[in-house]
Amino acid sequence: MSKLRCHISISLDGYVAGPDQSEENPLGEGGERLHDWVVPLAAFRDAHGEQGGEVTASTRVFEETIANLGAGIMGRNMFGPIGGGPWGDGAWKGWWGDEPPYHYPVFVITHHSREPVEMRGGTTYHFVTDGLESALDQAKKAADGKDVMLWGGGDVARQYLAAGLLDELELHVVPVLLGGGSRLLDGLAGADVRLEQIRAVEGAGVTHLKYRVLRGASS
Repeated sequence: MSKLRCHISISLDGYVAGPDQSEENPLGEGGERLHDWVVPLAAFRDAHGEQGGEVTASTRVFEETIANLGAGIMGRNMFGPIGGGPWGDGAWKGWWGDEPPYHYPVFVITHHSREPVEMRGGTTYHFVTDGLESALDQAKKAADGKDVMLWGGGDVARQYLAAGLLDELELHVVPVLLGGGSRLLDGLAGADVRLEQIRAVEGAGVTHLKYRVLRGASS
């Protein structure tokens, strides 16, 4: 059965991006440090068409992250550009160049309609203007039994978690303090979110905490 999963790097003080995000610095001040654990991995480099790299305790975590995926979802803030708004001349096609690393359909949640954008390597961006559930329904249909990855950013991940639509959450906790930016878990006090920890892995410069999202009071 297809699951909606979210795997996201987060600072010790709860931020998934730093302050003052911009087109030149999309992860904000200090935000790149959240991904220092994954960029050197051989598995990460291979997924991005590069050679070399390391094999560490985090390798299997990353390999599981990208396994069995048939579609993805992301918010407009993650797709960019920073500031959102109408699409203008349509030249903006994400941060990842002409051949993004996804290689499957990606559904971008936005207030502004746009025709699908087909990229090299099997990625096609679809722009969804009618909400979280519609994006999830379309993504699950496209995934054809495989899982759907919720890539972020923090705001849309929080909305899926609050709505009870997320099945699995893995936090890659990095021991840095960003002091501001985009927080993942704010505003969830009244959402009755219940998590069951199912794994903890200590890596180099990161701790991976994996949770199952429980359904209903009897779960």
